[in-house]
Amino acid sequence: MFPQGGKTMPAPRPSAYAEPAQWQHGVRGERGMRQGTPVEARGPVAVLLSPRPAVVAAARRAGARIVVVAPDPSVSSDREGAERQVRTDWRDHRRLVGAVARMEEVRRGRAAVFGFDAAGALSAARANEELGLPGTPAAAVGALMDKAALRARSNALHPGRPVSFARCGRAATLPFLAALIGYPCVVKPRAGADGEGLRLVRDAHGARAAARAYPEVTDLLVEEFLEGPELAVEALSRAGRHRVLGWARRRRGPELTAAGHELPVALPAETAAAVRALVRGVLDLAGHRDGPSHTEVILTPRGPRLVECHARPGGEEFARLLRLAHGTDVLGLALAAGLGLPEPVRRPRTAYAGLRYVDFPPGRRLDGVRPAVAAARAVPGVVRVQLEVPPGSTVRSAPTGALHHAYVLATAPTPGSLTRTLDRATGLLGQARPEA
Repeated sequence: MFPQGGKTMPAPRPSAYAEPAQWQHGVRGERGMRQGTPVEARGPVAVLLSPRPAVVAAARRAGARIVVVAPDPSVSSDREGAERQVRTDWRDHRRLVGAVARMEEVRRGRAAVFGFDAAGALSAARANEELGLPGTPAAAVGALMDKAALRARSNALHPGRPVSFARCGRAATLPFLAALIGYPCVVKPRAGADGEGLRLVRDAHGARAAARAYPEVTDLLVEEFLEGPELAVEALSRAGRHRVLGWARRRRGPELTAAGHELPVALPAETAAAVRALVRGVLDLAGHRDGPSHTEVILTPRGPRLVECHARPGGEEFARLLRLAHGTDVLGLALAAGLGLPEPVRRPRTAYAGLRYVDFPPGRRLDGVRPAVAAARAVPGVVRVQLEVPPGSTVRSAPTGALHHAYVLATAPTPGSLTRTLDRATGLLGQARPEA
């Protein structure tokens, strides 16, 4: 059941959750990379900035040749099919451009740089722009990262009931601004990513505590708390046309953290159209013309409202979720579009798929986690159990925003059986105990 126009409406059958489509190994090292040695009659090159293995695998599915650029390229990239590795710190713009500009494929315009996290997306956009390669403008990536400017722009899409917000440059003024916006409210860094620094402020006491938690001179956004179901929406833009690839229901955890995602999500036709219109409107206002995007939306009683938007896909686990549920290869589509390649072959699926995060208390040493991981993986329907904290290490901090200690992916024939599968697997994983 989802709110629409202040009323609760029954969800139709799952049919409106996605939109149909229209539309010789090299030498490692920056110093040792061979110049002017293209492999003829082969596809364009995807230059990937510190990619995770799933991104490298997606580039292979898209039919691209792969160059990994990283301060210390991982062995796993070799196993996944990278042809070359360039060892350089891509966060330094001049180093990145200098290393990539030497490639014959770049000089021929048969390459593009891709970064699929917050820092990588901006670095890739700047490099593509300077090298004359395809990609979304760096200004558009920056516009989506500026939460205050983005909120002001998105409010123009629903002037009758905008989202209240205020900039905060000094932490001491936070209690005043929070009271002005009204409780509960949300405080977050203006240019933050992955939920870092995000706080839910419920009352004046919480506002004073938040003021002490942030640096005195700061750059924050204080905005009203939006009530309603949350969606994470994936889209792909080409020449200013924005194609919504799909969306998932975001399960909210404590203090605004994500507990997981589930799909497919069927929406009433009017709500689905409003979500698409909001996503496209935000991307247009930011100047985002090419490449993937990940937008978080809340379905309030007054209609969908923006939480935030990024010029990159959702996390690796979220991309895998969409492939499991209905065969949408978000990473493969983004790489193919950026390189002018045909879209990867879609293998339609109709399963229910879900993602649940699991977190451990700070201070726990994960010596005894392997049996729990094995037990969770053995639950029927579980597709993947991923630890983000290495076994044997000590959990240093609590989860923040989108950064979690582990997750479970599963599929099932019905929503009820999916919930039972995820409950069982995450329960087993969360019960991991240190070895004596």
